[in-house]
Amino acid sequence: MLEALLLLPLIGSGLVFAFRNSNSKYLAVGIAFVQMFVTFYMLSQFNNVPTVDSSLQFEITQPWSTFIKSTIHFGVDGMSMLLLLLTNILVPLIILSSFNENKGYNNNFYALILLMQFGLVGVFTALDGLLFYVFWEVTLIPIWFIAGLWGEEDKRIKVTTKFFVYTFVGSLFMFIGLIYVYNHAASFELTDLYNASLNSTQQLVVFWLIFLAFAVKLPVFPFHNWQPDTYTFSPTQGTMLLSGIMLKMAIYGVLRYLLPIAPDALLGTSGQVVMILAVIGVVYGALIAIVHNDIKKIIAYSSLSHVGLMVAGIFASAIITAKGGFSIDGAQGALVQTFAHGINVVGLFYCADILIKRFKTRDIREMGGYAKVAPKFATLFMIILLGSMAVPLTNGFVGEFILLKSIFDYDKVVVLCAGLTVILCAVYLLRMYGKAMFGTGDERILGTLKDISSVEFTVLASLAVFVILLGIFPSSIIEMVNSSLKFIYSSIKG
Repeated sequence: MLEALLLLPLIGSGLVFAFRNSNSKYLAVGIAFVQMFVTFYMLSQFNNVPTVDSSLQFEITQPWSTFIKSTIHFGVDGMSMLLLLLTNILVPLIILSSFNENKGYNNNFYALILLMQFGLVGVFTALDGLLFYVFWEVTLIPIWFIAGLWGEEDKRIKVTTKFFVYTFVGSLFMFIGLIYVYNHAASFELTDLYNASLNSTQQLVVFWLIFLAFAVKLPVFPFHNWQPDTYTFSPTQGTMLLSGIMLKMAIYGVLRYLLPIAPDALLGTSGQVVMILAVIGVVYGALIAIVHNDIKKIIAYSSLSHVGLMVAGIFASAIITAKGGFSIDGAQGALVQTFAHGINVVGLFYCADILIKRFKTRDIREMGGYAKVAPKFATLFMIILLGSMAVPLTNGFVGEFILLKSIFDYDKVVVLCAGLTVILCAVYLLRMYGKAMFGTGDERILGTLKDISSVEFTVLASLAVFVILLGIFPSSIIEMVNSSLKFIYSSIKG
């Protein structure tokens, strides 16, 4: 089954690229939905409670290079399974969301989305450091073309260049770090990288080399400079891919690679520095979102704030564990929130796109009154908004609660700063919703507007279902990732 998940989007990308026809979008979305159904079938065969904490399922192992001691090795554990689900649920909805667009999307556009899906599946299942890096770089190529070719005319070259430079330079630091670890290990195999003979100073160097790549991709303050403009001026589907799935590669990388390879770095000041940067990002992102009037930038800075909380939770539990305790709460909360954030941020950017197309502006002050003519949209938008605000019984609540609890266990003062996200998030999201959906609005514009189309309703309703289902049944995610996190955090326990 894992072979199918890897090959289907790659072969599908080639087929769509060769299918130079206006109906290429139907072929692309069909392939993406088949990928989603294969993922659900894999989930039905997945064992949430393996007999050994480190057990992997659906493994693929083939020799690759004896010279550089690297193997084609893929496998799935609970953490991989969760991110495969997120990827393969969102990609068909992202493709479907483009069906009403009139921006010259053609077979190349959809082929690039499927190629990116191939890269994402590879990142989330690779169990060899060199293979992980190869797939990490593969994902950069299609998103660069998507943003550069279909982004806003006046900004796309400048924005995509900045994005490429930031991401590529960060990736080079990670590659240097992985090679350094490889030189002290038996091979690029993940288990060999974990067991590399590195002293505390060497682990410190490796920690910052690898963390830099993840800090850029997330992004973590102050490495976020590329994010707001890229999210704003990329085509909506590109923004969805970046915010909904691509940044999750870094969350995965921190847990799968960074912490187990360089646990001693957490005993010094490195962990505390990351915590400070993450919490600054939480507050900074929220405050900027409050004062912005550009709806896409509000959501972009909201994402920066939410990601900061996930990073803070992961490192809070990691520092506690490295110092001799044992806590996986922060990582649990981060993975629950990773899935929730993917659903919510894709929904928010799609709602923003719908409003921008209706009102021909990104400025929320020039919108208003749309709820009167679009009750279906107003309802679905509110459900997704409530999930982003972490209201109880929505998908964002449990993850955010666990994250704040883990930070509380780490430091009572730090949690006061991080906890501001609860208040500030409500301020900027409700302000955005109120400006766009209520008020008087321009009656001449409102008189020409209609409620959402069947395609728009399908995408938003599907996302809203996940907002509610995961709010009621969050234990499904927690149970899925528990054994993986226990194994990872056991490897960093002092």
